[in-house]
Amino acid sequence: MKWIYLVAGVLLFIKILVLPDATVVSPQANLVATVVAESGVPNAVSGIIFRNRLYDTIFEVVVFTIAIMGAKYLLADEVPNAPFYRFTDEPSIVLARLGATIAALVSIELAIRGHLSPGGGFAAGVAGGTAIGLIAITAPSSEWMQAIYERWRCAAWEKVSVLIFVLLAVVTLVGFELPQGEVGTLISGGIIPLLNILVALKVALGSWAAILLFIRYRGLL
Repeated sequence: MKWIYLVAGVLLFIKILVLPDATVVSPQANLVATVVAESGVPNAVSGIIFRNRLYDTIFEVVVFTIAIMGAKYLLADEVPNAPFYRFTDEPSIVLARLGATIAALVSIELAIRGHLSPGGGFAAGVAGGTAIGLIAITAPSSEWMQAIYERWRCAAWEKVSVLIFVLLAVVTLVGFELPQGEVGTLISGGIIPLLNILVALKVALGSWAAILLFIRYRGLL
């Protein structure tokens, strides 16, 4: 069977190199320009995610929420007795916190300007989660990170962001849209910038919850 798989892989590789790609003739001259015109944002990817396929994006956010809830459920019966591993040397701590600062600034920029340039809510959330992870591996203890998480009620903000996102998405799917504004300006694109910010908040706070869980029960990210 291994030889069959090997021959099939080689034939597929030859096909990709030799045979030309099939092209589909579209009646529209420029699909990207059409998406930009309809969504009112220069970033066509954001236009597609938060307008053309908004129905799919709703369930992507819901799936991420269920994944975080699943991690909490699976680890609920375990005893948090794992040692907490973190950076202890000063150079590593300085570099990690510098990287966290840069990642946090990038996250904010991607969330606010994601409809104007490459980026968006999901990328902003990943950058925010990266910043939180870098802070976590330099924290004095896992309880310190947990205390900050509870002090700012991050779990509640995560749930609120999901509910507001779903509500705004449903209103948009019904047919109500905010004015698009002038294409290329910060306040433009109708409801898309708000959805970007909500997704960024949800992904970043969800990542924080997952990081705390794995630190508490595994000692490692």
